[in-house]
Amino acid sequence: MTNKIFTSIDEAKNYCFSQFGKDESFDICIKEVYVRSLPVLLVYVSGLIDSNTLTIQLTPLYLEREDFDKYEIKDHIEDEDAYFDEHFNFFGKSEPKDKNEFILSVLSGTVGIVTLHGYAYTLELRNYPGRTPEEPDNEKVIRGSRDGFAENIIINAGLIRRRIRSSQLRINLHKLSDLGQTDVAICYMNDIVNDKHLEWIKKRFEQIKHDGLTMTDKSLEEWLFKQRFHPMPFVRYSERPDIIAAHLLEGHIAIIVDTSPSVIIVPVTMFHLLQHAEEYRQAPFIGTSVRLLRYIAAFLSLTLLPIWYLLATNEYHVPDALSFIGAKEDNNIPLFLQIIIASLGLEYLRLAAIHTPTPLSTAMGLVAGVIIGQIAIEVGLFSSEVVLYTAVVAIFSFAIPTYELSTALKYFQFLIIILTALWGANGFFIALFITFSYFCHLRPMNVPYMWPLVPFFPKAFARVFIRFPMADDAIRPYIVGAKYRKRS
Repeated sequence: MTNKIFTSIDEAKNYCFSQFGKDESFDICIKEVYVRSLPVLLVYVSGLIDSNTLTIQLTPLYLEREDFDKYEIKDHIEDEDAYFDEHFNFFGKSEPKDKNEFILSVLSGTVGIVTLHGYAYTLELRNYPGRTPEEPDNEKVIRGSRDGFAENIIINAGLIRRRIRSSQLRINLHKLSDLGQTDVAICYMNDIVNDKHLEWIKKRFEQIKHDGLTMTDKSLEEWLFKQRFHPMPFVRYSERPDIIAAHLLEGHIAIIVDTSPSVIIVPVTMFHLLQHAEEYRQAPFIGTSVRLLRYIAAFLSLTLLPIWYLLATNEYHVPDALSFIGAKEDNNIPLFLQIIIASLGLEYLRLAAIHTPTPLSTAMGLVAGVIIGQIAIEVGLFSSEVVLYTAVVAIFSFAIPTYELSTALKYFQFLIIILTALWGANGFFIALFITFSYFCHLRPMNVPYMWPLVPFFPKAFARVFIRFPMADDAIRPYIVGAKYRKRS
């Protein structure tokens, strides 16, 4: 039996006017129509619904003027709930429990309906504005699907369901924040997921007391992990449905935030952040080679400039075979300062590329990279070796597939360079020890950030570095705590 959350259609109309104002918002529609001989009130946000489907649903129920006498529109239909259900048996119909749920459903994009004597329903006719699925720019593959997540949570859920046709796939919907009431969905495999991780996330959701998640998934990450000033990313973002599906089958949990084209994956380690779909679109040998090149690039993006500075300032330690290392030109600006200025210049170039319109970004890159760089060498601001090694390190950082990790490693690189400049080789190794210790100290969701290196799991570590054939009987990662580690 449907709940009567209003006493009459007039009370419902007055309540909606009190919530939305009368003629104060052009996109709020509050209008009376008829379902055959039953007067009802429609309440919806015009920009969030599929108006064509609503029209198709209502058209057969419209009575011509000459039919009024036949149906006799009355205010004493004996079973109003059954009458409405008989004539408007829409598959996406649900029943709100109270007035607040009714209003929140309308603001979420459903169509609210109140019958003559206060029975309330909501119709699932959402049609959020946004892009259609397309391949994400930062996760491109040579071969593979070209669809990607959009800003619509319904589309994103459908893209995952399309790849995992299992009744065990669960997508729990939550509304977070006090004013924003953002739709957030927890996605997991019910027969695989670690219940402790799932309860941890739900408990964190309950602790979020804020007016809105305006920065969507990033705001949610900071609320989930109390990230504060930690520079390292604690989650993995992906805009590819195939990546999310693969992680769900491993036992991970995905979090979809409405209005965001990125989906959060938890729990993860640093090695998850260094993976890319292209490794699994190539033969295992090629995939392994690509993966190792990426790991080397990540390590060198962190250490190449400090190592070069250390050797360039201690030439008596450099063997004859490496005599090409070091600044060959005298310069009035200390080498350390040149490296810092060049590294900061690249950071400004990156920021400028983000804020520059696409048609102008290529021209800006040519101006900054060719003209400014060449002139800086000629006027004596930089030595050519500094420009070369700074550019090589930039290329290594671009090879890191996760943007958040690439950016974070840049600041640890600054730390290593500074300590190397202060204390030479001792400072270099002290900085490496501090950086590695910090990585090992991190335990988001109580999962070691450097697993399977620390703590060391030999078999898992081999699978991190080697892309084994998919036909191998691989077990699910230990850190996800899956109910069944063996994959069928």
